[in-house]
Amino acid sequence: MTEPREILRLGCEVLDPIPHVHGVSFEYGGEGLSSGGPYAFGSYVNSDRRLEIHFRHSLGLVTYHFGKASLDHEAYMRALLGDTRGNRYPGFSDNLLDAFGDLAADLQSFAGAHLNNDAEEFMRCVAKAEEWKKPSGLARIP
Repeated sequence: MTEPREILRLGCEVLDPIPHVHGVSFEYGGEGLSSGGPYAFGSYVNSDRRLEIHFRHSLGLVTYHFGKASLDHEAYMRALLGDTRGNRYPGFSDNLLDAFGDLAADLQSFAGAHLNNDAEEFMRCVAKAEEWKKPSGLARIP
């Protein structure tokens, strides 16, 4: 099996064209070995915006940071697209690089607030995601 660092590097070749247009560049974060196996991670960074990605056995954690606020990819897409969604990542494929292609499609189609440095729109998504986390109805009764 190819090392996570190498797959992350190849995956970044798929992703790079989208964040680079927006002045965002990749910074390798490191690699290691945990109980789940070897992993590698890094972030696309520009000022106080950061798109953090992790690879273990597949592309896993994808988190958008804007200042002190953050959203994982699933919450960001749900805040933007609702329950019907339409995002491609995470998808299902045996090709490890397909996940990076799916994420690239989502970045290009939906993550404009983060890529374009639109803090106001990103914070609206954060607020919407927080609302979904709150229990509703009977779930609020102790």
